[in-house]
Amino acid sequence: MSESEHRMIEILRILSQQEKPTGSKLIADELKEKGFNLGERAVRYHMQVLDEKGFTERKGYSGRVITSLGREKLEKGLIYDQVDFIYSKFEEMIYLTDFNYITQEGNVVVNTSTVYNEESINILKRIIESGLSVSPYVNINEGKSGGGIDVTTLCGTTIDGILLNEGISSQPQYGGLLKIEDSQPIRFKELISYKKTSLTPLDAFSSPKRTSIHDVISTGDGIIPANFRLIPGVGREKTVEILKKLDGIGIGGVLGVSDEGKDILGIPVPDGMVGIAVVGGITPFCAIQEAGEEIDIKIAEEIMDFKTLSPITGQIRNHLKPVEHDIQPKIPFLLSKSWNLIQQVNFDVEKRKGNIISNVSYLNRKDVDYALSIMEETYNDNPKYINPYYKLINHPENDEKVGIATICSLSIDGILINNGIMSNPKYGGLLELTEPPLFIELISYNGSTVDPHKIFLSKNMTSISSESSPRKILAGFKEIPYIARDYAVELLDTLDKIGFSIYKIGKPREVTYNAKAENYNFGVVAGSGLNSIGAVRENGVDVEVKAIEKLLPFEKMDRL
Repeated sequence: MSESEHRMIEILRILSQQEKPTGSKLIADELKEKGFNLGERAVRYHMQVLDEKGFTERKGYSGRVITSLGREKLEKGLIYDQVDFIYSKFEEMIYLTDFNYITQEGNVVVNTSTVYNEESINILKRIIESGLSVSPYVNINEGKSGGGIDVTTLCGTTIDGILLNEGISSQPQYGGLLKIEDSQPIRFKELISYKKTSLTPLDAFSSPKRTSIHDVISTGDGIIPANFRLIPGVGREKTVEILKKLDGIGIGGVLGVSDEGKDILGIPVPDGMVGIAVVGGITPFCAIQEAGEEIDIKIAEEIMDFKTLSPITGQIRNHLKPVEHDIQPKIPFLLSKSWNLIQQVNFDVEKRKGNIISNVSYLNRKDVDYALSIMEETYNDNPKYINPYYKLINHPENDEKVGIATICSLSIDGILINNGIMSNPKYGGLLELTEPPLFIELISYNGSTVDPHKIFLSKNMTSISSESSPRKILAGFKEIPYIARDYAVELLDTLDKIGFSIYKIGKPREVTYNAKAENYNFGVVAGSGLNSIGAVRENGVDVEVKAIEKLLPFEKMDRL
């Protein structure tokens, strides 16, 4: 993002915070406080440009207001802030929760989703009756936009707010998918940290086919959404007492409380701390989605007076057994696996030979020719953004399946490190091909157990092969120390010519395509090898997407 664009985004941010039309003098004063030394004349010029783009609108002599298009631009343009904002938003919600569980008065955190028929309400009620929710307290109203039914449920973040009011610091750590066997919570299957993500963790896992809540109720086996937080060990006894009282008034969903410094459900708990797992507040909504009903899911959206909620049922039978404190294998985080593969990359840039990291995705053998034709067409259509290399691989167990291996962008980190340059994979993102391109979603590799690009694909957020504009493709952001910049640029330019899809080499302190490197580093944006697989998926081919799978010799790969 250029300095000029950065200024315009800041102007939009200032206007978004004003309730009435705002003039150039106030904007210039606000910008000065933010470190932008812009006079009124320069502000007026920027405002003219924003008017022409439709981001702002002049209201006579009173000044300007931001338009809905401007708000959309602001949301996308501040994605580098958004990765910090999600955690801050939850901290804000925790702070604003002032519910008194003794008088049952005050504000709680709620999720509001929109459903479109009575059957969805019936499903909601059944899930709540099974105990797979935070609370039976709901609010059901006609949709605000006039279509559908708005359903408000209690969010588990309310519990963090109640604990804070009692002097106990509760820190959200992860949202994820929890495996249930024989009605027993066993181990988290996937996790995303609340820090450094533009997508709320449970929102990331709320796509179809990720959960199996109905199976948990009918057979005792399945996957449910859940959250994990930490509290100081000295607060454990008081917390357990509070949780019992909350359960008595209809606020629960607590799956397990660890002993001090003891791992629980596969998550390491630091010394002196206690881990608490709580069923995801969106669990009833995910169950509605599982049943094939249309639903618009929103997460931790707002604060609401508890008095506006009422029980949907008085019959709750907890389906789950208490968590047993057997030590489960620790959940392997993505970067641990990735670094070990990165270390083994030995691709020789001059000889164009050696091992790279590949993604291997599986599809039915009968679909291979069609899939390759889609990949070729997608590459020919946009060679700048699509990696042309692939390799067909037999499925290890199923002759009816074939794997398509593509080059994982973490190969670039391995090549740079092999040449004495430290390269740190920071984010997986969704890149919108505007002019200039902008990241509209970012998820940190650190603190995640799943490749961010698999999340974006599972939520159908890409438009790689679409004719619609702008397209949305998968890209990664890595950071490299500034001291190594000259040699790194030389190597990256060569890799780009070979076909490794280097989109942008940033400058120090530059916001590069909407992502930000740490001080004394610069950012590099590289394309994902899953873009061609995403194009196949968008065309209706059933593909089991796998990321960061194995090492392959580059020289054995074919080219589209």
